[in-house]
Amino acid sequence: MTKHPETIDSFLSKAANLLGEKGFSTDPADFDVWLTDWRGRYSGKARALASPASTNEVAGLVQLCAQYGVPIVPQGGNSGMAGGATPDESGTAVILSLRRMNAVRSLDAISQMAICDAGVILQNFHDAADAAGMRFPLTLGGKGSATIGGLVSTNAGGTQVLRHGTMRAQVLGIEAVLADGQIFDGLTALKKDNRGFDLKQLLIGSEGTLGIVTAATLKLQPAPRSRVTAWVGLPSITKARALLQKVDRAIGEPLEGFEVVPAHCLDSVLALLPDARSPLAGRHEWNALIECVGHDDDDDSLREALENVLAQAVEDDLVEDAMIAANEKQAEDLWTLRDSISAAERALGPAMQHDISVPVEKMPEFIMATLPLIEEEFAGTTVAAFGHLGDGNVHFHVLAPDGAVAGEWEEGPGKTVSARVYDLVTQWGGSISAEHGIGQMKVDELGRLADPAALSMMRAVKQALDPQNLLNPGKLVPQSTD
Repeated sequence: MTKHPETIDSFLSKAANLLGEKGFSTDPADFDVWLTDWRGRYSGKARALASPASTNEVAGLVQLCAQYGVPIVPQGGNSGMAGGATPDESGTAVILSLRRMNAVRSLDAISQMAICDAGVILQNFHDAADAAGMRFPLTLGGKGSATIGGLVSTNAGGTQVLRHGTMRAQVLGIEAVLADGQIFDGLTALKKDNRGFDLKQLLIGSEGTLGIVTAATLKLQPAPRSRVTAWVGLPSITKARALLQKVDRAIGEPLEGFEVVPAHCLDSVLALLPDARSPLAGRHEWNALIECVGHDDDDDSLREALENVLAQAVEDDLVEDAMIAANEKQAEDLWTLRDSISAAERALGPAMQHDISVPVEKMPEFIMATLPLIEEEFAGTTVAAFGHLGDGNVHFHVLAPDGAVAGEWEEGPGKTVSARVYDLVTQWGGSISAEHGIGQMKVDELGRLADPAALSMMRAVKQALDPQNLLNPGKLVPQSTD
């Protein structure tokens, strides 16, 4: 930005008057903590922190930014995994925090819908839905900090996508502020609406580059009344896939989660959590975390159905050992093991984390083919592949060799590793981003590997809706090389 100092002073003065003392600060001490992403991979600078308390205040701030040419970096819980909410090093941007906009505006159990401000934390929304006898069927490890706006903007996934789909499937309506300050009011949920483009779907997953999500209408479901959770030890990822198909055929709709965890990841979690214990007596090359839920009180019949299918799987040599949680605490302990994998792997040292997907039916073969290939091509590395077997989403972590220096390895050899992983994913017909977004971490790789026609469409939409390139610049949409 090439604005004169007096022009910037005018912008800062007007923004402060608009948002008040609680809503606007130029003191770095107030926002230093928000200048680095959750992983510690990306850090930047900012001119100010804006924390509006309403959609109208967001609109007013965006209008000022458009008038003075000030870039905006929207931020929710700052728990993203791709650097999508971190400003660049120029120091010209304003961080736009939605955290003060944290109201559940309405929650209706009869219509099974809720309207939430963008700053509502996912765990708080779960609690609000539960109090009304309902639930929101999307959860993930960062539910204590992730916000609704961030989840919408990144089209988040999580552990229940197998049955319920990503955030895109949960959003019935959106309110957003566009780059010129206009408010797009699309919160009303209609079963049928043929008035042209589905604009809410355009905004979902756009990572704040096309508009700033300020609220969303979300789909609810009745709270489950029975829950059965199991931990299973398996000899291979291919047998895990066969078990998934077997459980799905036998149980059907109640099957909501099927996560695969290799022995290396479980070992890492047990080392990180001093009070954690392995669910099974022996060590297994692969583990599966299975969860089934029902909407009646017959927990015994659901448990019996899962016991029967697991017993048959043992007879068929698919399963080596299994346990079913005896109570809610045991079930939560099993999910803690799964949800702690990313933190446990991070504690081991430098690594390149890849959130990728391949066609569901190819996931076991992809892991079996690429894991040893990467370890062979990059001596000393260790690959840990885990994730959502039912939807083809692989978290493919490549740990650096012993002695690698944090920061240096990721910026050097680590980038070569990632490029190779993304090449392989593309060859297998997959995606370099399954649920964490593109952000700044993958924007160059998207430009290198994406379909040229798709890139042209993305750039055209960005240019049309944000001609000054002020909304989250440098994220998601690759720059043209022409």
